[in-house]
Amino acid sequence: MTQLKDHLSAVKMFSATQEEPAWMLALREDALSKVDEMRLPRIDQVKYFDWPLLAVAEETMDAAELPDAVGVIGFDEMQDHPLLVQYGSITVAQQLPQSLIDQGVIFTDLFTAMKEHSELVQAYFMTKAVKPEEDKLTAAHLAFLNSGAFLYIPKNVVLEEPVEALFYQNGMSHFFHHVLIVAEENSQFSYLERFLSDESNTTPVSANIVVEVIAKSGAQVKFSAVDRLGKNLTTYLNRRGYLMRDAMVDWAIGVMNEGNVVADFDTDLVGDGAHSEIKVVAISGGEQVQAIDTRVTNFGKSSIGHILQHGVIRGHGTLVFNGIGHIIKGAKGADAQQESRILMLSDGARGDANPILLIDENEVTAGHAASVGRVDPDEMYYLMSRGLHKEEAERLVIRGFLGSVLTAIPMKEAQKELIDVIEGKLDA
Repeated sequence: MTQLKDHLSAVKMFSATQEEPAWMLALREDALSKVDEMRLPRIDQVKYFDWPLLAVAEETMDAAELPDAVGVIGFDEMQDHPLLVQYGSITVAQQLPQSLIDQGVIFTDLFTAMKEHSELVQAYFMTKAVKPEEDKLTAAHLAFLNSGAFLYIPKNVVLEEPVEALFYQNGMSHFFHHVLIVAEENSQFSYLERFLSDESNTTPVSANIVVEVIAKSGAQVKFSAVDRLGKNLTTYLNRRGYLMRDAMVDWAIGVMNEGNVVADFDTDLVGDGAHSEIKVVAISGGEQVQAIDTRVTNFGKSSIGHILQHGVIRGHGTLVFNGIGHIIKGAKGADAQQESRILMLSDGARGDANPILLIDENEVTAGHAASVGRVDPDEMYYLMSRGLHKEEAERLVIRGFLGSVLTAIPMKEAQKELIDVIEGKLDA
């Protein structure tokens, strides 16, 4: 079996093609030299070790080719808000109003940012939120990184319009994608990202996606995501927040992929008074397996971390929610709450909701709730007694069950899109 470190020549070639700074190539080489000896991260209640997440080919480091029919991208007519659209490693569309450029806002592909803002990117890229040496998947991510984006919001800058990113996996090659977001002190903005697949290609490949959000003191970030990666894609997805004093990051994430997924949605409340609300909805169907670890670690005093996870399972699908709240010694006044609930719509469905609380300090508040079950028959009876058919009543209950994340997404168009995706998955 070929070891990952044998791909060194391809990694060097890709780095040279992208004209990466020397520090980035050094990071790649170091990660590649260690990756074969590292372990995969542990995700409770799911055995994914034989998934092809590390089936890296030489073509992984080739630049993607844009299809002749650019219409496959399918993004709407560009609005006035900041927008970045990528197909693989190619930036298809990029828009940033001049007024924001004048204020120092940066929104561009990651490789351009490494060249034009090298010191800024180097200071935050996999240095705080996600570390290369965490496990085999984070090390492989750094070594084979082949696409990404960088968003930087300067101190005291408040964005009225949302920042939007659309990332298309091209369907033919492995997808190692990185998003780095830095929110300076007292900045405020909303960010929406969508991951999609080019369904015209059916080659089985893998995705390794890492998203880092660094929120400095007093920054406020509303982060929304709609994940719609295809059936032929096996995905590792790591979203991580690093929050300093009095910073806030609210997450609203719709996990609507068609293939197998393992995900880490983690937030480190490093500063006193840091606050994060994490809302996740997911649907599994067919033979699909999705396992989601959502963790909040309270390091700071009076920090607040709340987790809300709701999921639906159809067919013979599997959905696992692991909720972890960890209050570190010294985090007096911290608050860690979590709720994980799963609805199973068929006899072949498998659901697990596993709450974990790790409390290393006194004078704190913590709690959890978890449930796995069927649609409430009393709710169904009530709705059907008002004239609704069984299918309509069940659909209404499910939409209400998942509604907490829908309402947290700031863009109405994205809310409607997620509703349409949910309806489509329930109809499949």
